[in-house]
Amino acid sequence: MGGLKDRESYVFGLDIGTRSVVGTVGYRSDDGFHVVAQEVIEHSSRAMLDGQIHDIIKVGKTVSMVKERLEAKIGEKLTEVCIAAAGRVLKTVTVTVSLEYDPEKEITEEDIYNLSVSGIEQAYSEFQSVNDTDMKFYLVGYTPIRYYLNGYQIGNPEGHKARKIGADLIATFLPDDVVDGLYKAVELAGLSVANLTLEPIAAISVAIPEKFRLLNLALVDVGAGTSDISITRDGSIVAYGMIPTAGDSLTEMIVQKCLVDFDMAETIKKSIEEGHDTIEFTDIMGLPQKITTDEIYEALVPYIDDMTTKVADEIKRLNGDRSVSAVFVVGGGGKIKGYTDKLSEKLGIINERVAIRGEEVMKDIIFENDDAIKDSLMVTPVGIALSYYERNNNFLIVTFNGERVKLYDNGHLTVSDAAIMASFPNTDLFPKRGKAITVTIDGNTKIYRGDEGEPCRISVNSEPADLYSEIKSSDVVEVIPSSPGNDAHVRLSDINELKKPLRITVNSKLIELPRQALVNGKTQDLFCELKDGDVVKTVQYHTVSEIGKILDTPVGGNIRVNNVPAELSTKVYEGFSVEYDISAESIPFDELYPDDEFSSDDEVSSDDEVSSDDETLTDDISSDRAFVNTETPGNGSAASGAGKNTGTSITVTANGEQYTLTGKDSYVYVDVFDKLDFDLSNPMGRSIITLLNGKDAKYMENLKDGDVIEIRWEDRK
Repeated sequence: MGGLKDRESYVFGLDIGTRSVVGTVGYRSDDGFHVVAQEVIEHSSRAMLDGQIHDIIKVGKTVSMVKERLEAKIGEKLTEVCIAAAGRVLKTVTVTVSLEYDPEKEITEEDIYNLSVSGIEQAYSEFQSVNDTDMKFYLVGYTPIRYYLNGYQIGNPEGHKARKIGADLIATFLPDDVVDGLYKAVELAGLSVANLTLEPIAAISVAIPEKFRLLNLALVDVGAGTSDISITRDGSIVAYGMIPTAGDSLTEMIVQKCLVDFDMAETIKKSIEEGHDTIEFTDIMGLPQKITTDEIYEALVPYIDDMTTKVADEIKRLNGDRSVSAVFVVGGGGKIKGYTDKLSEKLGIINERVAIRGEEVMKDIIFENDDAIKDSLMVTPVGIALSYYERNNNFLIVTFNGERVKLYDNGHLTVSDAAIMASFPNTDLFPKRGKAITVTIDGNTKIYRGDEGEPCRISVNSEPADLYSEIKSSDVVEVIPSSPGNDAHVRLSDINELKKPLRITVNSKLIELPRQALVNGKTQDLFCELKDGDVVKTVQYHTVSEIGKILDTPVGGNIRVNNVPAELSTKVYEGFSVEYDISAESIPFDELYPDDEFSSDDEVSSDDEVSSDDETLTDDISSDRAFVNTETPGNGSAASGAGKNTGTSITVTANGEQYTLTGKDSYVYVDVFDKLDFDLSNPMGRSIITLLNGKDAKYMENLKDGDVIEIRWEDRK
């Protein structure tokens, strides 16, 4: 189907009804829509009930027959078709949507299209939130009720300048099985769907032109299985509805009355519609029978009364619990004698304002054949063909991870749209982080997030793609779910508050000591791995006793902190100075500082004014928490016990490199840190290994010329 004004570009409209399949082929030109061929074929059996396909294969065969006969008439192959769905389980949603522009701009056709798409998406979202059934629904049509320009109602915003446009829009939804059945039936006939609309939308486009929609009118399309209803008011279509009662209910009564099969009952009903006085037929026993139309009509009256009552009630419900000004009736089911009179009675309006409409409402349709059918049966099929030129209710089919998915075609569908319609978990589309750890540090909550995992991998037709890649009909989309990352792993050493070393001066030597912390009230080393919910309290000091143990120097007498006499339990904070005598004859640590002197179960505050009676730290401080480097403060004064600077020098090998130590009479192990670049502020293992000539060494062990030193991190486990 090519250009809209090209005579050779035929449009094929197909009305797949409960009783028959009606095909219409035509084209649009400057003077209107031309109908060039029509075909009506009744189903050979009751393959459809209440507007829904029950036997797809049989319906597909009937569609094929209609298609082939039309092809013979026009001399061309038909490959695409416009179809319509009956509102058997019709659901509607009315929404108000708007778009704003800054600065003001001239509104284009694309702007109005984008406004409609926004409304459709909003309607679908609202419908999904209230759909309390297990049935999957598809949007099969939408109609703008009215437009707004800068907050004021307007007929058409296109061409106007505005900062804001809006619309009230009604969207219609039908169950998946209704839509799928229609698609599969035409596919069996070798056709692809060019456009899908709703039967009442198609009918009203022909039966009630826009110039009449200022009036409060109702259109009733009475088919065989359903009666579809549309309401107009204030220039717009404002509501759609349906009742599952129509012509077949009358036929079924004739079956019972005359004891005939369904096809014979249809023949008898048509004889009534054609005005015959007497009808002759053969019943299922093979006996000839004769009955007057008046007898049959009397039997039908209760059923016509029931059907028109339901239609009138639905019209009033859709119209705000009040009647309409007039009703147009189309479709074959409404041609039965007495239908329009009963409907006017139920609505409380005069008989003349409820009328069957066929040729009267198709004056703008050009029928090129003299024998063309122009009655009410053809209103909906012609409307279906005309829907091609709107093309705003179409679907496309893609394969998503091996499953067939139908999507409403809004003109810019992406992989993410297909994922949503396929109910693909949103969490599998985006990278997943590993489990986070929440820790309380000095009263503040800190969250350490897990690693981010791998994103999902997407392909369209085996080519790499992403969530925003556009898709088209028949595309094959594959999405491999995203993978989770590693859970968060946090050690005390990862906490910022503990990364900066504690800098103090010990016996005139500037050293850096690791910070200390309690985890859930107990002392832990910096390699302690934290768990979710742990409570960490940092400690901003070391006691004199702890400093001696860390440096492996026996603390003798004459302890002074900041030049003030002090004790072993005195706290030493950032920037403090400590002095004490180092004596080989000092009392051993385990006697001088017994283990029960300190309690590791007491909580420690980071406040500088916490007393030593409130808490202490355990004696078990491993050598991996030693100072980071040493400096000689001031003007080069010697370390404790060094005496005067005599200039004696020794050469040692540290980590494979030779270093010469100068400026002292004697040297201890820690002096090598003046030369060696070894950063302990960023732990690279479980602990530090210190070796002297291949044996474990202490920090204050004496060095001699030629010694071999090794300092390294012990591997993490």
